[in-house]
Amino acid sequence: MILKICGITNPEDAAAAILGGATALGFNFWPRSPRYIAPNQAAGIPTGPGIRRVGVFVNEPPARIEEIVRIAALDVAQLHGDEDLAAFPAAVVVWKAARVSAGFDFSAYETCSAEAVVLDGPAGELYGGSGQSFDWAMAAGVRKRIILAGGLDASNVAAAIAAAHPWGVDACSRIERAPGKKDHQKMNEFLQAARAALGV
Repeated sequence: MILKICGITNPEDAAAAILGGATALGFNFWPRSPRYIAPNQAAGIPTGPGIRRVGVFVNEPPARIEEIVRIAALDVAQLHGDEDLAAFPAAVVVWKAARVSAGFDFSAYETCSAEAVVLDGPAGELYGGSGQSFDWAMAAGVRKRIILAGGLDASNVAAAIAAAHPWGVDACSRIERAPGKKDHQKMNEFLQAARAALGV
């Protein structure tokens, strides 16, 4: 199971997330994000064995993604833009993000080569981190590993897991005190609630 804390920008938040039970940490490499971190800075944040290092990208060329994967020692490239589902970067595990709204068609995502699909809430012109959720029941029965994101915190993660039966969950904006700065109490409460709901 994936318990992901996204928008990590400093070693203190990374260490607290891992101590709380996170199994994946997300680093945002989209320059317009308030949680942006430079690849070499991300490389300097230790995570330890068994923790997946996930890079968040928006419409980056595959060659640049592969370069940042090497620099920041990433395990996964999470693609949040308009990337071609048939042309993912080579030699890197991909999670493809999709913004879910009413009438969303999951079929193309079920057959793409991504290891998992990150289902995020609607965000307008933003790419993730909006704190908006979607109707999690829409994701029940999707024939692909799914990771739920968008508007999750300790108050609703159990309901989201019960509705969609995901492979994992991902929290960011609702467990922060400021963009890129985690509220450790809220983060720990989210992780504890998620672990209990997932039975891990």
